[in-house]
Amino acid sequence: MFEESLADFVALYRLYCDLHRNPELSFVEWKSAERIATFLREEGIEVRSVAGSGLLAVVRGELPEVGERPRAVVLRAELDALPVTESATAEIRSEREGVMHACGHDLHSTALVGALLLLNRRKSEFSGVVFGLFQPGEECNPGGASMVLAENPFEEYDVVAALAEHSEPALPTGCFGFRGGRYMASSDELRFTVRGKGGHAALREGMIDPVPAAAKLIGMLHEIPALAPDKSVPTILSIGKVEAAGATNVVPDEVYMEGTMRAFSEEWRREIKALIRKMAAEVEAQTGVQVDVNISDGYPCVDNDKALTERVRAICSGLFGEEQTVSLGLRPTADDFGFIAGRYPSVYYRLGVGGDGEYFREGRAGKLHRADFCPDKRAIGFGSMMLASAALDILSNK
Repeated sequence: MFEESLADFVALYRLYCDLHRNPELSFVEWKSAERIATFLREEGIEVRSVAGSGLLAVVRGELPEVGERPRAVVLRAELDALPVTESATAEIRSEREGVMHACGHDLHSTALVGALLLLNRRKSEFSGVVFGLFQPGEECNPGGASMVLAENPFEEYDVVAALAEHSEPALPTGCFGFRGGRYMASSDELRFTVRGKGGHAALREGMIDPVPAAAKLIGMLHEIPALAPDKSVPTILSIGKVEAAGATNVVPDEVYMEGTMRAFSEEWRREIKALIRKMAAEVEAQTGVQVDVNISDGYPCVDNDKALTERVRAICSGLFGEEQTVSLGLRPTADDFGFIAGRYPSVYYRLGVGGDGEYFREGRAGKLHRADFCPDKRAIGFGSMMLASAALDILSNK
């Protein structure tokens, strides 16, 4: 599909290297967005800012529209990096200490640039509009996707599909993973402050010890997954941070805790939040402490449109062969693409970046969110072709 494949791939690879060497954290991806905007403007593609440090590109088809409102396909990639120090053995290394693209967002953005480049050269083959959404802040609440939607950039269009692809080092390069329906979990952040009355550990009269109260609450919270109405899907509630700033002979006045909860049903997600507050009240009544509960609403579940998923999977099979598509299981990680999937017919699929036996040694791609993550750069081309082909098929009036 690329008209000048070698030159295009060299240009895209240079863009990828630039993005990777200069990562930016959530909601401050200004330079990344500007680099991409400059590249796209040079190709004659319209761009504007969205959600602060995000970027929205537009490619308009030249065929006559068939409905009352222009149809649109939204292709989403993320801009932000993570607070991770990259492995010293990396072939292309971040130049910002303590910040790296450990989740492949630089590769996703580069693949989307390539897709827009392809579509811009084939505008005569489709009607409607393709939006290239370079989204800020996927890694942090409230999630850049929610901020994009709050601006209603697509309100004048009939969005018939929204697509997002995400790196998967467990899949070989050129392979794609799909799952229709329920796919990724919701994610909410939990924070608790258990307030008591501390003092000398040996003089306990009048003391309200928050430490055993906090331990009791943790035990109760960890029983919630067993209460799930649907045991066939996982529920996760985990407390990962506990701070009791006492000493061997000092009981603190309070204990602070943080954790996460994940669910695959919005109804069950609401019930969990009610259970958490009920359990906190029970601990208060039983121990005399005060429990402050702060539940920071995160991302909703990612539910893929089943019919659209099958269509996109068929497009993938036609491009790369049926053997290059695999079925995915439920995944308890989260993505703010869930906001978009809750509003428009959507497909979130996996892009293999794990290389192969000749190009990568086994395990060379590392793992997501780790310092050793090193995706196969050839996946950029596969990702670009997949996004462009899907958008072209959907909008070509077939």
